[in-house]
Amino acid sequence: MAKNRPVRGATLNRESARFNLPSTQADGDWLDERAAIDGEAPPVRTTVTVEKPRTIITRNQSPDIAFDRSINPYRGCEHGCIYCFARPTHAYLDLSPGLDFETRLFAKPDAPALLREELSKRSYECKPIAFGTNTDPYQPIESDWRITRGCIEV
Repeated sequence: MAKNRPVRGATLNRESARFNLPSTQADGDWLDERAAIDGEAPPVRTTVTVEKPRTIITRNQSPDIAFDRSINPYRGCEHGCIYCFARPTHAYLDLSPGLDFETRLFAKPDAPALLREELSKRSYECKPIAFGTNTDPYQPIESDWRITRGCIEV
């Protein structure tokens, strides 16, 4: 499911060097970057990959955060806000925090079923769950996937 989206926050797609240290040679690739800055950026297609997590509720114990559990139906975000704090999370997947964050998205379509399963456990303690704490749960691909809507309906 690939779609062209006209507006992007990042204009470059640098390799992730956080965990996978690549070696590169200068070969004039900076000319391509200049063309993207000075002229029309090439069209970029959005791809969505299905992710199959074992659980959907993420728990945290940080004293700095007002909630202790959250759900993120997607990884990456099509909105492409250049200031987004979640961009570096794509580096954990050896993807770029630049254009990859905006164009290589991951959807968790089993999220509603996983949520129902987790909430049904006898040991589950009822508390508020924050949605989309890392990326927008209502980004454009939600209109096709409806994962956030499915979780809310649970």
